[in-house]
Amino acid sequence: MKSDSVTFPRDHCHRHGLNDEVHARPSVAMHAPMRASYILCYSSADTIEAEQQAINDLTSLFNVAPPKAGDNHYLADLGSLRLKWERHTEFIGYTFFVSGMTDNPFANPVVKQLPAEWLAALPGEALLASHITLMDAKQDIPDHEQISHEMFNGNALIGAHIADGAGIAMTDFRIQADGFSRLLVANRQMTPRQTGRNIQRLLEIDSYRMMALLALPMARELSPFLARSEQELVQITTALAGPEDADELSLLNRLTCLQADIESRYSSSNYRFGAANAYYMLVQRRITDLREKRIQGLQTFREFTERRLAPAMDTCQAVAVRQQSLTQGVERATQLLSTRVDMERREQNQSVLESMDRRAGFQLRLQEAVEAVSIVAVTYYLVGLVGFASEGVHAVYETLETSLVKAISIPVIATLVIIVMRRIRKTVVKRSGKE
Repeated sequence: MKSDSVTFPRDHCHRHGLNDEVHARPSVAMHAPMRASYILCYSSADTIEAEQQAINDLTSLFNVAPPKAGDNHYLADLGSLRLKWERHTEFIGYTFFVSGMTDNPFANPVVKQLPAEWLAALPGEALLASHITLMDAKQDIPDHEQISHEMFNGNALIGAHIADGAGIAMTDFRIQADGFSRLLVANRQMTPRQTGRNIQRLLEIDSYRMMALLALPMARELSPFLARSEQELVQITTALAGPEDADELSLLNRLTCLQADIESRYSSSNYRFGAANAYYMLVQRRITDLREKRIQGLQTFREFTERRLAPAMDTCQAVAVRQQSLTQGVERATQLLSTRVDMERREQNQSVLESMDRRAGFQLRLQEAVEAVSIVAVTYYLVGLVGFASEGVHAVYETLETSLVKAISIPVIATLVIIVMRRIRKTVVKRSGKE
């Protein structure tokens, strides 16, 4: 029998992982009527083991298999309710949903069916919690004023037709008394898979919105610091542009402290601002994927987001740009101060060299004067020796005039001493040049 298998080069080590990436965190088919509760916990690398243990404890209570170590997505039936668990880079999402409806869709939330101790002990910090209600809606346009009064405490709603009119979504983006926000979805013509995808998009819009806004408190905290730092930089640069007798060491110390403080804040905030921009782009993509159409009298999700989230992101972006500009300004001021210090050092070195040159000239002149005195002294000494010698000869030859001999020997001896001294000098200079 002929085999259908084909032999081809060995797989790349990441082939299957990259292929399965497009299937990561799939949506769940949802049938109306249905209720769900969603909890997002902000987490970090330090809480991964605790998060894994928490989901293992829950599955153990309901006697179902836990997710495998390293999994980022997990679906399980927990008896009367279902669980969807997702691990993202910075947060964990828990979605619990049940079929059926009550008289008041938000009166008996799904999380009531979970162990209270387990829910309270979830690792991380709760950043978003939402109750979701999915119902059938055959009418074209629901009475959103009545819905606001009955389900959202009379708050102004944000909503739109989604999936090109196949469904309707409404929320007020407010936290109710129980700590949860509310999302109402009405299914008109959506398939179960389409319904699941759109509810997932709505939850992701809220999740990524909150994650993006994490940068806003940091931006507000940084603004006064940046204002003080900019003023400090202005004072330093003004001092640099002022008199030449400015205390460069003091300015350098101030610049160093300022730069260290700015770098510390930049290191702690740079990632948060970059992540906020990425989350904001995800929010915009998910809104586009909703394919929303206006409900008369309601703000659409895009309008609400652009009006409320966009200014916050602009603030974060402005602070990030301001921080980067300040960092560059401090670097330029540091370079300017370093250049000024280098120039002053060169001038000081030039003054030292000129002083050394003057001293060398003075020493040379002094040496020449000493040399002249030495010539006189040596000549005097040698003439004295000649005088002693002539006196000895005068004792034998009385006709020899010793005074005349001394007088005649003076120029001769002086000339010889000068010649010898010059040769000695040339020899010393030559040897020092070789060394």
